[in-house]
Amino acid sequence: MTAGLTATGVLIPSGGVRLVGDLVTVPGAAGTVVFAHGSGSGRLSPRNRHVARLLREGGLSTVLVDLLDAAEAAEDVVTRRLRFDVALLVDRLADVVDWSRRHAGGGGLGLFGASTGAAAALALAALHPERVDSVVCRGGRPDLVPELLAEVRAPTLLVVGGADTAVLEINQRALGQLGGPRHLHVVPGATHLFPEPGALDTVAAVARDWFLAHPGARAAPTEEA
Repeated sequence: MTAGLTATGVLIPSGGVRLVGDLVTVPGAAGTVVFAHGSGSGRLSPRNRHVARLLREGGLSTVLVDLLDAAEAAEDVVTRRLRFDVALLVDRLADVVDWSRRHAGGGGLGLFGASTGAAAALALAALHPERVDSVVCRGGRPDLVPELLAEVRAPTLLVVGGADTAVLEINQRALGQLGGPRHLHVVPGATHLFPEPGALDTVAAVARDWFLAHPGARAAPTEEA
């Protein structure tokens, strides 16, 4: 399902900055997955790029974008402040999702959030349910948006490493608070970044199956960028 891929470097306007991203479209894609990166990460993360490649092999287009611009990313390396600014990340992610709806093709739109990016994905699904068809969180931090979990109606998959005990406990608590269809998938023996052999492949496989099982139906865009 990877023949005929189209890869494009993109700049997505958001709140006075332009976010650098990579759009890869799959012919006849079942939908598009937008990545929300975690703490100190970005579109060049080898973990998310690996997952994105396997999602494309499963028939899903992907959008990987740095949610911080270069100056903000440099500041965050020192202060570690912006990676936890969920409100900022949600605003940026909303703009990326709206752009993706116009430019990435048809089908459903899913969010793949990692670590603090998962909090932004869940918050966006809660605050703007019309924008999001499904959510997958890898090693996510739903505890950063506890007041919004009950408002998440999009089908949500939480994927956590079995050896990532603190984050596993967080996600076990969050599972009962989510308002829509939800499931917790534990990858046995995996730690927070899933470096163990085969662990990321498992993450990608269960994420692919979740997105394909919950394609949704996005409304046609009414305005061109």
